[in-house]
This record gives sequence, C-alpha cells and structure tokens, in this order.
Amino acid sequence: MHIERLYLREGSLAARGTTVIIDVFRAFTCEPLMFHYGAERIFIEGDIEKCLERRGEAVLVGEINEVPIDGFDLTNSPSLIMREGSRLFGGKTVIHRTTSGVTGAIASLERSDETLLASFVNARATAEYILKKRPSRASLVSMGVRSMERAPEDDFCGDYIESLLTGNSYDHIEAMRTILAHETAQKFIRGDKKHLPREDPAICIQRDLFDFALRAERGAPFVEVKKLAVQ
Repeated sequence: MHIERLYLREGSLAARGTTVIIDVFRAFTCEPLMFHYGAERIFIEGDIEKCLERRGEAVLVGEINEVPIDGFDLTNSPSLIMREGSRLFGGKTVIHRTTSGVTGAIASLERSDETLLASFVNARATAEYILKKRPSRASLVSMGVRSMERAPEDDFCGDYIESLLTGNSYDHIEAMRTILAHETAQKFIRGDKKHLPREDPAICIQRDLFDFALRAERGAPFVEVKKLAVQ
C-alpha cells in the first residue's frame, strides 16, 4: 500500500485511492461524539443557505472560520456537544458544516475511491478499516487551519494513523506537548472567546475513544456520514 501525505485544500483535491480527511480541531472529533449521543444520521454540507433550508427538520451544527452561524443550533464544539448530549442528538438527523474538515471531505469525493473522516478519537479504528481493505493507495490529508495553514494537531494525527498502517514509531506525549503549546490550541486555552471553549483541545487529543470509522458517501440532497464497524 502506497501512503501519501497531503495537506490543506490542495491536498483534499489531489487525494486519490482511500482518502482520510483529518480534522482534529474540531469537525471529526465532533461527529463521533454526535453519533455517541444517539444521532441517527449525519449529513455534511458546505453551503450555509442549504443547511438553513433544513432548519427545524434537522439539528444544525457548524461554524464558518470558527465563528458560530446564525440560525444553527450549536457551534462546532466537542465540549458543547457533550454538554447537550442525547437531549439534543438522540434519534435526530444532524447537518454539519465546517470550514476545513467538511469542505475538504466533500472536495475529495470527486477523485477518491472512498473518503474516510478522522481525528485522534477514531484514528485506530480508521487505520484498522484501511488495513482490512488493503487498498493500493491511501491519501492522508491534514486539513489544518481553515484549510489554508498547517496545524500540528492534524499533522500529528496523520503521523499516528501512518504509524498504525506501517509500524513506524509515534510519540503521543511529544504530540501533546507540541499541540498544546501551539496557537491552534492556545486560542482555546486562553478562554477569552465563548465560541472556543477551553475544554475542547483536551477532548480532541484523546486517542481511540471510538471503535468505528466514518465514511462520507454521496447521496441526495447531502453527503451522508456513515459509521463503519471494524471489530
């Protein structure tokens, strides 16, 4: 299996084979949590107006450039998802919109054989799914900040998934040290913006909380995210 490391918006467009779109802060930490709290279906969509057309029919979760979207039920925050829990998500359909992960996943569908969605919380399950399929090519795409600037949390998550696929070494202690010292985490930890809860980075760097991978699948009217059991 050939493994290619790609980055940002350009990487999502260049990805081929089995593509893994990585967004640790915070899109693909949020989606496993929403399933955990009982979401029945999750769809992803980049167009805000299309999301808002479904207001009242689905729970709208998302952000634009990290800022909450007027008319949405919740911003893209794992700690806020945990606070709401099954009360908000149990048995519900969710439409999820984010600047990096969601838009990158949708972009990758055009040329990839399949698109998986990953963060630390489901990294091992994602790797196990790939190892069972044994594709000839896997593209690991770190989406970074707004799909424009590389971020250590996504790069280290790519390192971790690659290590699980290849047996290469990986040091999560060094990853945590670097991630938490970087501005991508510090802007949460400072706690000076309500929409960036200080708890989020601590949740996002937890490894292997979930035993399922996530796959984005084209459908009508939105791309749907499906759980893939690997046990």
